[in-house]
Amino acid sequence: MSATSTPTGTRATRALGFATLALTVWLIAFGLFVSAEDVVQGSTVRIMYVHVPSIWVAYVAFALTAVVSAVYLSGKNRSLAWDRVAGASAEIGVLFVAISLITGSLWGRLTWGTYWVWDARLTSTAFLFITYIGYLAVRGLGGTFRQRARRSAVLALLAVLEIPLVHFSVVIWRSLHQESTVANSGTDVELDGLMLFTLFLGIVTFTMLFVWMVLHRQRGLALQDAVDAHGLDVAIGQRRQEAEVR
Repeated sequence: MSATSTPTGTRATRALGFATLALTVWLIAFGLFVSAEDVVQGSTVRIMYVHVPSIWVAYVAFALTAVVSAVYLSGKNRSLAWDRVAGASAEIGVLFVAISLITGSLWGRLTWGTYWVWDARLTSTAFLFITYIGYLAVRGLGGTFRQRARRSAVLALLAVLEIPLVHFSVVIWRSLHQESTVANSGTDVELDGLMLFTLFLGIVTFTMLFVWMVLHRQRGLALQDAVDAHGLDVAIGQRRQEAEVR
């Protein structure tokens, strides 16, 4: 079987996938039909069940990218597997930041009457999104796998410092965005038991989806590296043959 046709799934990842799918169905049922409407926002509050878990997963993804990058740079284990996990996690983190920005814009349109304002939370989140787009672009630059891993790891350790800035932006600056409803007991906004349960169900579901996606994507990156390495070997062999002919 060729590298490009090698499956990236295992029995464990398939079980995780089925469990995530079951939780997703449960989340849809609770989010759309079981959980009550908000007394102020009505049905628009249901966007929260996607918006909040999305940014949570993005935080986890970028933190994981930084941690495995630090492990690679530490010198104790310079396996390229760490770099591939970092790359896979960052790609998925970018996807979930995009989901968070889109759902936030929709929520803002329904709540504030506009899709976008240059609010501290929105602006810092957009900057985080752009930063990790840049990180992925740096990973695509030329060079060896080791060079890719080293430069990407350094950038990941710098980029992750933006997460506290994004998270606490509503506290540092005056923001239209409400503060954390769950973690901040001082907020005037309270969730009833069913809404809170549905929110945590969303966080668990999205986290499991993230783990499933990382496992598959890092294996896909490993296969891509194998294909690229084979292509390099072929190119070197061709150059050697040309040199022998001359």
